[in-house]
Amino acid sequence: MNSDSLWSIFINACLINNFVLAYFLGICPFLGVSGKLGTATRMGGAVTFVMLVSSMCAFGIQLLLVQIDAPYLKLISFIAVIASTVQLVEMFIKKVSPILFRALGIFLPLITTNCAILALALFQTNKGYGFVQSIVYALGAGFGFTLALVLMAGLREKLELAKTPDLVKGTAITLMLAGLLSICFMGFAGLSN
Repeated sequence: MNSDSLWSIFINACLINNFVLAYFLGICPFLGVSGKLGTATRMGGAVTFVMLVSSMCAFGIQLLLVQIDAPYLKLISFIAVIASTVQLVEMFIKKVSPILFRALGIFLPLITTNCAILALALFQTNKGYGFVQSIVYALGAGFGFTLALVLMAGLREKLELAKTPDLVKGTAITLMLAGLLSICFMGFAGLSN
């Protein structure tokens, strides 16, 4: 079991090693859903929930696979759990908020293939986190993912009101903003031990 404090695990996953801005995982929803603040916040919540459930399941699966001496089944097991969780979230959002369901569009089912969620499960098992540490790690990663989405959405909404040259409108300015956000988050590396 890893001896890192819960606070350092959370800060590490949220800021220092942000899945989107440091590891560049989960870029598709980061660029695709970050056009509007409301949509970005809700997508971040959905991804955080899937990360939390996947983290708890990954911890149990890892224990089971170690017991039966079948660690080679880890990857396929994690993928099955993530896909099932996303289907539950998709059905829930469709039932509770059809407007949000339409706003998230194709990006909601694509949470299944979001590499940030699979990376979370793999990273936490490789780091040897206990159950509570895994939950804190998932929450930190989810909040970090949401933070990246919300920051990008806020910047993109402000850019809609600004005069920008035609040369950098659209994808070009979005990618420049993503790079600048990533550089800014590199400053949090000084917080690590």
